[in-house]
Amino acid sequence: MGNALDGVRVLDMTHVQSGPSATQLLAWLGADVVKVEMPRRGDITRSQLRDKSNVDSLYFTMLNANKRSVTLNIKTPQGQEALGRLIDACDVMVENFGPGVLERQGFGYEAVRARNPRLIYASIRGFAEASGIDAKAYETIAQAMGGAMSTTGWRSGPPTASSAQIGDTGTGIHCVAGILAALYQRTVTGEGQRVDVAMQDCVMNLLRVKLRDQQRLDAGPLTEYPGAPEGDCVPRAGNASGGGQPGAALRCAPGGENDFCYVIIQPQGWAPLMRLVGRKDLIDDPKFAAHEARAQRLDQCFEIIERWTVKRTKFEVMAALKAIDVPCGPVLSTRDILDDRALYERGFLVEVPHPERGSYVTLGSPIQLSASHVPVDRAPLLGEHTQAVLADLGFTEEEIAGMRAAGAV
Repeated sequence: MGNALDGVRVLDMTHVQSGPSATQLLAWLGADVVKVEMPRRGDITRSQLRDKSNVDSLYFTMLNANKRSVTLNIKTPQGQEALGRLIDACDVMVENFGPGVLERQGFGYEAVRARNPRLIYASIRGFAEASGIDAKAYETIAQAMGGAMSTTGWRSGPPTASSAQIGDTGTGIHCVAGILAALYQRTVTGEGQRVDVAMQDCVMNLLRVKLRDQQRLDAGPLTEYPGAPEGDCVPRAGNASGGGQPGAALRCAPGGENDFCYVIIQPQGWAPLMRLVGRKDLIDDPKFAAHEARAQRLDQCFEIIERWTVKRTKFEVMAALKAIDVPCGPVLSTRDILDDRALYERGFLVEVPHPERGSYVTLGSPIQLSASHVPVDRAPLLGEHTQAVLADLGFTEEEIAGMRAAGAV
């Protein structure tokens, strides 16, 4: 059996993160992804945040695995001709240009649909067209305008962005879901369609539990946010989950910046926890015995547990709490993750060779299919596959040479 998306060709007209994260996932699922870039410059992230001079940055390489790169200047007649042939040969086109950019070049949805009615045309925007918002969107702007920042951080501090890229990569994943649905529908109708996703909308979709709580405010204060002041919007809650299961990040040995373990206190977990930490006297104490009583003094509860965790490493804490069925997890730093050999052994972290920058570590697909395994390949060099792709589209060597001379590739 081949890969899940064998035979599906994707025209990748995306740049930076939201679009490339979507097309990379399609490549991981087995699609042939052809990334179109400007000659000489390419995707802007090739040169952003470089750790080595004059080579593709990790920003680019970690978002463009398993793709082929073609350079085309679609402002030239030859470049437009080549892009047109690519459109004719592809099943999916993904773009994240600003509104109207591709329309002005003659490659908007209606024009592309006229050429290839079976094509799935996916567009990623900062804001939905119907929103009327005409502004650039970056990761943190999407988090701000999607409501996420207002509920993240501590009440004593400002709204805070998450370092997880829920605006960019989160939108890319939503885009893939739409593309796969459209491909499936095409097997019935024979027709392509347009897929539209907006970063603001996708952040709000990931924020649905907080929007749930916003509506619950009409019935009174949110008791799962201890000490939250009365107000007309969901408060910032630090590390509280907001799901009715009290939790906190507790200090562990040896006391480094990320030596913490996140511990959750469930009603059935209190007695085992107290026996573990040497405080059996608190199991039946009226101030702590009931879940409702503990909810009134959560800070004190976690201080008691922390006096025990601070003498042990976060991994020792996890092992001990797992043994008594108390939910917990060590706070893993980025160094912890990159040093975790288990992640390499199961193929989620992969060291790949690169002809210019040397080996680097990248991620594998977080979605694993039992009958479809796609090995992780390095990101392509700029224009590495131009000759082969153009030849496959029917251009002769002489025509390709002429296109190079004219600056079209």
